[in-house]
Formats: sequence, C-alpha cells, structure tokens
Amino acid sequence: MDRIEWHDLPATTRAAVERHTGPVATAETAPHGVMSRLACTVHTPSGRAFVKGTRYNDPQAWVYRHEAKVTQAAPRAARVLWEVDAGGWLLWGYEYVDGRHPDLSPGSADIPPLVRTLTVLSEASWPEALNKKPLHTRWAGFLPEDVPAGLQGRGLAHTDMSPHNMLVTLDGDLLLLDWALSCPAPAWADAALTIPRLIAAGHTPQQAEMIARQVPSYRAADPATVTTFARTVYAAWENWERTRPMPHRAALTAAARGWMTHRDDCLMQLGGKLLSGGHPELR
Repeated sequence: MDRIEWHDLPATTRAAVERHTGPVATAETAPHGVMSRLACTVHTPSGRAFVKGTRYNDPQAWVYRHEAKVTQAAPRAARVLWEVDAGGWLLWGYEYVDGRHPDLSPGSADIPPLVRTLTVLSEASWPEALNKKPLHTRWAGFLPEDVPAGLQGRGLAHTDMSPHNMLVTLDGDLLLLDWALSCPAPAWADAALTIPRLIAAGHTPQQAEMIARQVPSYRAADPATVTTFARTVYAAWENWERTRPMPHRAALTAAARGWMTHRDDCLMQLGGKLLSGGHPELR
C-alpha cells in the first residue's frame, strides 16, 4: 500500500491529532509494514507518538479498530493513547517504544526475551467481546476437513511473528507491535509461528524447535497436532508465495518447508513411538 506523508493529511485531521499530542514539529514515515495508509512517528514538545490509520471509507478500516481493541487487551504491547475521526480519516495514536528490532540468529542475546514474551502471550485468553475468525477458520482451505481439537484454541495470538513486529526495549523487554492479524488460536500458536522465523534467521529446525519448547504451552502441545500445524503453515505460505508474491516470502516458505520436513522425518523414523513420548524434540 502506498503511504501518505503526515503533511499530506487534511489540515482538520492534523489539527485533531495535535489536540492530543501538541504541535507536531516533524514526522517520520515508518519504513516497514505494508498495510497502513498512514504510519509515522510524530515529534512534539511533549515527546513522540506512533500514529497509524487510514481513510474513513477504506474497506479495511475495521481492521484498525480491531487492532486497537486487541492491543488494549494484549500483553507486551504498546499502549493505545487516543483515537481520532476527523477530515475523512481514522487515526490511532500508540505509545512510542524506544527500541530496536531483535536479532533472531543463533546465539543472539535477544532469544531469551523473545521466549519470555512468547510465554507471557501464551497465557493470555482471547477477549471474547471481540469477534474475529479463529486461526483454524482463517486457514480452513489448508487444513484437513476434520480439524484437530487442539487447533481450535481460544488464546490471544498475534500470528505475525516477523522481527519487524518486535522491539527490544532499553530495559531488555521484547514488545510486539502491529496486532492487526491477531485472532483466537491455540495458546502455543505464536511460539510455533516463530519457528520458521528462527530457521530463516539461521537456526536449524532442531534448534528452532528447542527454543520454542522453552514455552510451556508449546512443550505440552500434542505432537501430531503441531505437525499438522507445521504442514498447514507451509501449505498456506507456499500458496501465498505463488499467488501473492512479495520479496520476503520465498525465504519464509523455504523455512516453513524445512520445519515441516523435520517434523515429518521424525514421525517417519519414530512411527508409533511418537505418541508414547519417544522423541524429546516433538513431545
């Protein structure tokens, strides 16, 4: 999506924002992300804020409302500060987080805070006042008809575990940004969805699995269900790479293929021993 700059917003919209922030001296458009029509950091005498949103008549405007409501309920997320509806635009102000995107490569000091955040997130329940298709419904075209019960969880899942959606703060905490794709899912879904990201960053599938297993809900998940999940992730990402190609998708699809192959190979080697707890990486 083409981004609009702060100074190109209608004057009435900018004035409505400045009633919350104070006068905006400068604004920097966000370099990452593909969804928001406006996404920028504004600098004011009272500090900085992150502003995102779209035109009022945008068919995707509901996504921004949903994101703001989920973010208010989500752990390890930037705070929602205000909402503006003015000049034909819907904008939300978020707490500016001073931090950097994490390094997910092997040996990185950012891996422990990532595990802590995944653990905290896995303990959060979906806010039932918010209606959103659960992950197993979103992926219905890639799942078997008889969806395993373990894939029908009601945890609060972010589902877009790109390092561009993560910030490591000056205190060493890892926060998650951009909750637009959040939905109900198994408690372990985000830990599982982080595995292809770790593989893409240089981990072997075995190493990535061992990191995910530090999250108790992932460690306790049914191995066969997680393997079905891995197959589904690969099927979905491979389809999107073909039908909606983007520069980053080939590497992620390859990583998802590696994870799926690893789990399938282990299943083939272990056969019936898997369900009796015979393989530490898949228990």
